[in-house]
Amino acid sequence: MPLLRTSLYDQHIKLGARMTGFGGFEMPVQYTSITDEHLAVRNAAGMFDVSHMGEFLVSGPNAATYVQRLISNDVAQLYDGRVMYSVMCNEAGGIVDDLLVYRISDSRFMLVVNASNMEKDWAWAVSQNRVGADLRNVSREVALIAVQGPAATGIVQAVTSVDLSDLKFYHFVEAAAGDPFGGSFQLISHSGYTGERGFELYTSADSAVRLWTVLMEAGRDSGLKPAGLGARDTLRIEAGYCLYGNDIDDETNPLEAGLGWITKLDKGSFVGSEALQKIKDAGISRQLVAFVMQDRGIPRSGYPILNASGDAIGTVTSGSQSPVLNAGIGMGYVPNDPAYRSPGSNLFIEVRGKRLAAEVRKPPLHKS
Repeated sequence: MPLLRTSLYDQHIKLGARMTGFGGFEMPVQYTSITDEHLAVRNAAGMFDVSHMGEFLVSGPNAATYVQRLISNDVAQLYDGRVMYSVMCNEAGGIVDDLLVYRISDSRFMLVVNASNMEKDWAWAVSQNRVGADLRNVSREVALIAVQGPAATGIVQAVTSVDLSDLKFYHFVEAAAGDPFGGSFQLISHSGYTGERGFELYTSADSAVRLWTVLMEAGRDSGLKPAGLGARDTLRIEAGYCLYGNDIDDETNPLEAGLGWITKLDKGSFVGSEALQKIKDAGISRQLVAFVMQDRGIPRSGYPILNASGDAIGTVTSGSQSPVLNAGIGMGYVPNDPAYRSPGSNLFIEVRGKRLAAEVRKPPLHKS
C-alpha cells in the first residue's frame, strides 16, 4: 500500500528533509541532523509536522458516558478547555493505545490517537459504543503542527491574537478570527511530547501550509528549526515518555508501564478495569524503568537487560543516544524488585555482545 502524505509534504521536501515511512505516512526523519534539531528544541524551539496523528470526534448527550467507559483516566476531572492523557485498554487490561482527550464541551470531545493505530483504534472505538454516542473520524481533515521549546510561547503568541499568558499546561483554547488557522478545528493546545513546554496547533488540512509558513517566519529570530521524527524520538526518551509499539502495546498493562497515575480504578467500571484490579491486587511482576548508560554504548530496542550475575532479566524497549547527556539512554521492563527498579540501581545492557553498565534514573533523564 502506498504511503500517505500530510498536506505539509511539499514543505518538507523544500526544506531538504530526509523522508521515511511511519504509521502509514511518508514523514520527515530529519532536516539537518537529529542532534541539531534535538538541541534546538531544548534550547530554543523546534517545529514538527504531526498531522499523521488521528482525531476522533465524540458528541451527543452520552458523549461523556461513552468516553468514561472507553478510557482509564477519569473524564469527570475534565472541564471545557482541558486536555487529559489516558490509555484505552482491552478486556484483559492490555493497552489498545495511549491518547489525549480534549473536552470541548460537556457533549463534545476529541480523542487524539497514534497514527500507527488509527484504523485499529477507530474499529475499537466503534465497537465499544454502546450508548449511542456520535462518532466521527476527522483524521484526514485535520492538520497538527507542534512547536516545542523554551521559545515556543513567544513564537505561537506572534501568530494569534488570543492571549496565551494564562493558558495552563494541558489546556487549550480556540484560535481567534483572523489567526492563520482554518476550518472547523482551530485549537491551540498547551501540550507536547518532548519534555519541553510547547504547543500543538490544530487546523484544517488545507490551511496547514499557511500556518507552517507564518510560524517559521515568526520563529526566524528565535532559533526555531523544523524537526523530524528522529529528534521527536530522542526527546521523548529523554523525557521518559512511552511510545506505542515499543514501550506499551496490547500485551502490556498501564500499571507495569508506570501509568498507574492515569488508571483510575476507583472511578467505576471501564473496559479492562476488572482485569486491572486483579493485576493490582496480585501485584505487578515487572516494571518499566528508564536508565542512563554508565559505559559508552547505545542501547537499542530488543537488547537484553542483565543483572550483575549476567542473567537476562528484561529487554530494552526504547533506546538512543542523548544529545544533552552525551550518553546512551533507554527504557525497558525489569522484575518488580527494588534491586532493579529503584533509582540508582545498577543494571547491565548487552550491546553487541558486550555487557555495559547502566543506572536506573527517574525521568526526565536530561534533568535527573
